[in-house]
Parts: sequence; structure tokens; C-alpha cells
Amino acid sequence: MISPATTARTRMSAEDRRELVLAAATRAFARSGYAGTSTDAIAREAGVSQPYVVRIFGTKLELFLEVFERSVLRIRTAFEDVLDAGPFDPESEDDWARMGAAYSELLADRDFLQVMMHGFSAGGVDEIASAARRCMGEVFTTIKRTGCDDERARDFVAYGMLLNVMLSMRAPEHLAPGDPLTALTTCAFGDALEMLESPA
Repeated sequence: MISPATTARTRMSAEDRRELVLAAATRAFARSGYAGTSTDAIAREAGVSQPYVVRIFGTKLELFLEVFERSVLRIRTAFEDVLDAGPFDPESEDDWARMGAAYSELLADRDFLQVMMHGFSAGGVDEIASAARRCMGEVFTTIKRTGCDDERARDFVAYGMLLNVMLSMRAPEHLAPGDPLTALTTCAFGDALEMLESPA
């Protein structure tokens, strides 16, 4: 007997099935990174067969690169949306706050941020290192669209990477009076901290 879930899967379009696998791969790579995640684990996460994953994406490397680049694209798109919404004054702290808020809204989705961190730290794989360099350059170029100088763009990117590292170590979930990291966490995340202390 065919289950409703099976029927629903067979009625999905090819693009919907592809998105299903990409979402599952994002969760799996977020947990285990590139080296620690198999295409079989991704298939189980997606509820499909391992040959199906390979048929759609080819190799695990190709799948990781797509997931990683999509993750970085989410950040670029968030910044581009701010810049496209109206004039940006690189001397205005209010305008920089808008850019920061756009990034803060993404922080609740730990999976895509963790995938990004895995990508930036997988420099031992030439293809991933190359993609990471290109993606970081694209983020920097997007920030430079504000009209700021290189140093201000560097500081903004560096601050975002600090937040990513602290999320990777789950700092917002482990605040304790007297803990030296608590002051840094509170200062770094500011108003966004409340939504991050108890992730769904």
C-alpha cells in the first residue's frame, strides 16, 4: 500500500524535490561538516535514496558547494535589499544599523550559518577554499556598495564573523553571571540576544 507521504513525494515537481534535498543537505552539513557527512546521511535526512541524491547533484562536493554558496548568497541578498531600498550614507550610524539588523534577522537560522562556517574552515579542499574566497570577496564587494572605505567594510565583515563564531560555539545559550564570555556575548549581540538564547 502506498502511504500518503510517498504519494506526496511522487507528486512533487523535480524542482521541489531538488529543494527538499538541498534543505536536508543544509541540515546534515550543518551538523557534521563536509568531511563528516555522507550522501547516504543526506538521503536519509531527505527521505530519498542515496542514488537519487547522486543523480541530482553528482558528487558530495558538488552538493556541498551548492549548499555553501546558497548560504552566503542569503547574506549578500539581505545586504543588497537594504542598499536597494534607498540611499545609504556611509557616515550614518543609523544606516549601518539597518545593515546590521538585516544580518541579525538571519541569525535565528543556525543551519545555514553553520554551513557557512564549515565552508570557510574547509580550506584543505581546494574547491571549497576557492569558493570560500570568492564568496567572501563578493560579500566584501556588496558592503563596499555603501560607499565606505576598505577599513569600514573590513570591520563590518569582521563583526559578522565574530557573531558567526559565537553562534557556532552556542555562546548565547550558555550565559552565566561571572563567565568572562557572557559580557562579550551580550555586547556583541545586543538586542538580538533575546531571540538567540533558546533557539527552536
